[in-house]
Amino acid sequence: MNNSSNAAQKAKISAVGDSSVLIEFENEISPEINAKITSLVRLIKEQQIKGITDMIPSFRALLVNYEPRVISYSRIRRRLSELARFEARTTESSAKIFEIPVCYAGEYAPDIDHIAKRAGLSVKEVIKIHSGRDYLIYMLGFMPGFPYLGGLDERIHTPRLETPRVQIRAGSVGIGGTQTGIYPLDSPGGWQLLGMTPVKTYDPMREQPILFEAGDYIRFVPIDKSQFNEIKAQTEEGTYKCNVHLCS
Repeated sequence: MNNSSNAAQKAKISAVGDSSVLIEFENEISPEINAKITSLVRLIKEQQIKGITDMIPSFRALLVNYEPRVISYSRIRRRLSELARFEARTTESSAKIFEIPVCYAGEYAPDIDHIAKRAGLSVKEVIKIHSGRDYLIYMLGFMPGFPYLGGLDERIHTPRLETPRVQIRAGSVGIGGTQTGIYPLDSPGGWQLLGMTPVKTYDPMREQPILFEAGDYIRFVPIDKSQFNEIKAQTEEGTYKCNVHLCS
C-alpha cells in the first residue's frame, strides 16, 4: 500500500443511523474520485474486518454498513479513517471490461431515431459512437444492478423523456442526459432507449446476482436480431458467458 495523505484530508467520515458509516470524497463526479472509492472498497475487503456487512459505493462516497454488536462505531470509524489514508496496491489493473451485446434495431430501439435526429447524425453514426468506447461503472443504483456509466460522447447526450414510460423492458439500454445505462429489470423509467441486450445483468438465481461492480467497465457490442435471439436462448439456458477482459 502507498500512503496517500491527500486522499485522507479530503475524506469526510460520519455516522449514518446506528449501523452505517459514510465516507465522502470531493463533491464532484470524476474518474479520479471513482478510482479512490473503488480502491478503498477493495482495500477494506482485503482487511476482512469483522462486523462489516455491506458496502455501497456511489459517485463520490462509500456507505459502509456494519453490525454494532460485533464492532463499535468508534472502532470502525478509526479503522476506516486509517484505511482512507492508503490506496490499494491494485486499482485499474484488477478492473474488468464486460462486453455487453446490444441490438440497436426495431422494437429494441424505440428512441434511436429521435436521438439521431436531435444530434444531427444518422442512426449508424449513433450506434458507432455509443459502442465505440469503454464506459466506467461509477455506481450501481436505482434498482439492483443498474449501472450508471461515465464517458458518454457529448454528441449523443439526450434529455430524459418529458413523460416517463410506465414500463421499460429488462435489458433496455438507454441515455439519460449525459449518461448511459442498462435497465436490469422491468420497471418505469424516463431514459431514451436506443437498444437492448439479451444478457441478464441482474439475476437473483446466480451465485453473484449482479454481473459487474462499480469500478469495472462496459463495452457495448452491436448485434443483429438473429444474434439477439440466439444469445437470449443461451442466456435462458444459463450457457451464455459474456466476454470479459482485464484492464491493461
